[in-house]
This record gives sequence, C-alpha cells and structure tokens, in this order.
Amino acid sequence: QVQLVESGGGLVQAGGSLRLSCAASGRTFSSYQMGWFRQAPGKEREFVAAISRSGGNTGYADSVKGRFTISRDNAKNTVYLQMNSLKPEDTAVYYCAADEKIPAWIIRTTSYDYDYWGQGTQVTVSS
Repeated sequence: QVQLVESGGGLVQAGGSLRLSCAASGRTFSSYQMGWFRQAPGKEREFVAAISRSGGNTGYADSVKGRFTISRDNAKNTVYLQMNSLKPEDTAVYYCAADEKIPAWIIRTTSYDYDYWGQGTQVTVSS
C-alpha cells in the first residue's frame, strides 16, 4: 500500500498561483501513476491531471490545460501540481491519487482507475 498526504491548499485571489504537494509513503513511489482530482461542492469528483511513473507522460483536463502543471520527484516521493492563473471555478477540494496497475504508456483520467487516495486539500479562489 501507499499513503498519500496533500498540502499546499489555501485561499488565493483570481489570477494567483498555488503549488500543491502530495507526499507518498509506503511502497516504491516510482511504481505508481499519480493523479490529481478535484471535487467542488455539489459536483462529482473530476480529473485534473496525471503523470506516468517516470514522469515522461502527462495528461490534463481541458479546463486546466495551459494553466496547471503536474510534476513528480521520485527521489522525494512527491508529486506536485503547480496552478497558475487560478479562477474562481477552480475552487474545490483537491485530491491526490495513486495506482500501480496502470501501464506506463497510458494516462488514466477516471477516479475508479486509482486505488489509493489522500485526504484532500482545500483550494479557494476568490473573485
């Protein structure tokens, strides 16, 4: 198993930036595809971004493409989500997710593809 702990959320004005971190412990971090999802009040959890085991392949939701960047540091067992040009509609609880079954050449974008989840971190963007 792997344990995931997110950090870096907070309150920011529209147009601002935040960097989320997700620290993993447990089994070999580099064996896991990592993803970020978010859930706004009254809405379903949605895909934000994902990164392959080596970091060589990434995927993004259309709503964040060009504004958010996912990266990972396998030596530090950490995945990051750099969020720029934030909008009020980015307000949500952001969750880190991991799965070791996803092949290295595929980016999975649905929540049920990921077995392990963090507790979430709140991001609030004011207008």
